[in-house]
Amino acid sequence: MAALFRKCAASLETAKLEIEGTLLPITLKRHARARRMTLRLDRKGTGLIITIPRRGSHLRAVEFAKAHSTWIRSQLLQAATRVPFVEGALIPLHGTMHEIRRKGTARGPVEVVPPANGAPGRIEVCGEQAHLARRLCEWLKAECKKELTAASIAYAEAMGVRFRKLVIRDQSSRWGSCSYGGQLSYSWRLILAPRFVLDYVAAHEVAHLAHMNHGPKFWALLKHHCPDFGRARAWMKRHGRDLHGYGV
Repeated sequence: MAALFRKCAASLETAKLEIEGTLLPITLKRHARARRMTLRLDRKGTGLIITIPRRGSHLRAVEFAKAHSTWIRSQLLQAATRVPFVEGALIPLHGTMHEIRRKGTARGPVEVVPPANGAPGRIEVCGEQAHLARRLCEWLKAECKKELTAASIAYAEAMGVRFRKLVIRDQSSRWGSCSYGGQLSYSWRLILAPRFVLDYVAAHEVAHLAHMNHGPKFWALLKHHCPDFGRARAWMKRHGRDLHGYGV
């Protein structure tokens, strides 16, 4: 029976699905005994495995995965490496690793010490241990809003558009969004990514103030004002999902 099982498990096929700006590899497994499609993450939590009937459609399998994108997103977040905001933890700031340190018990501003001599940088948080995670998260959100506000204003002026409001959230489905009413929303986790990534997301959403689609005019405008956007998109596809594991 085991030999028969190996024989009927046919050849593997591959595809890709974009989730949250990340290209997720899909492995399609055709199996003679399968009566319906099933979907699961691979063991590493970095790809999808879809089992389909022997005569199942490759295209329908990909559409099946798209239809379950919400479930996939939740599974990816659960599979992401968890790094809580505690003393001694290493987290990225602008794409560079920093160690979280607590500095005294009195309240005071968060301070950043740059990396030096091969050692990671430090993010020093004042106050009691019990409030460290909250204070660090609040500081990261404030820094993210400050940088995205500056970038959004600069791009809006360059593109000849205006936005009404800018908010920072913990969005799991996208890094940024632009409403028809002119509101820009960004994920605070962009402060963890390299600056060129944060800059690209700002340019992308501001460009939507001129073109609320992803048509040729949108991409032409984005490329004109952010010519290196491909580099940022490539970074997000490789590392974007990891950012959701910090501070949870």
